[in-house]
This record gives sequence, structure tokens and C-alpha cells, in this order.
Amino acid sequence: MTDRIPVARREAALLARRAELQARITAVEAELDSHTNPDWEELATERETDEVLEAEGLAAQAELRAIEAALGRILSGDYGFCTRCGGEIAAGRLDTLPATPFCNHCAA
Repeated sequence: MTDRIPVARREAALLARRAELQARITAVEAELDSHTNPDWEELATERETDEVLEAEGLAAQAELRAIEAALGRILSGDYGFCTRCGGEIAAGRLDTLPATPFCNHCAA
């Protein structure tokens, strides 16, 4: 992928999304740690939301790992090429999923 402008634009988008995810993960962790309500009924209600928060945190961590991997591919010069077949990933796919490691064919 020789056109550096889209790569730079996608890198900026990846960095911005990484910052959003890091903030979200921090917020989820803080919320999970904040359940110290002495009222047992209130505490039970708060705990019910823990599963949802944990799922959100795990999803954010998974996306963060994908972004870190994509940023690594940008640094190594492999960004924009499928990690399975080595073929070029379509620009439209990268615009939609800038962290994707797979071309359309291999993702299917």
C-alpha cells in the first residue's frame, strides 16, 4: 500500500479509537470497583449490572488488541495486507474496519 495519506488518516482514526477505548475501560473498571453500598438491596441491584459492564469491558479490550495489532502493522509496513493470504485489503474495507487484519475473502 503505497498511498500514505489514507494510511495516515486510518492511523489517526485508530489512535483516536484507542484513546476512547482506554477511557471506556477505565470507566468500566471504576464502576465495577465502586460497588460498596452498605444497603444490600442497592448493592444487589448494582451487581446485576456487573455482567453487562464486564461484557462491555471485555469487548473494549478485544477491540483494543485489534487496534494495537493494526498499529503494529502500520509500523512494520504490513498494514493494508491480509495477514492470512497476503493479498491487499480493499480500501473500502479499511475505511469501514481500519483494524481489520483480513481481506474480504479471508474474513468470510
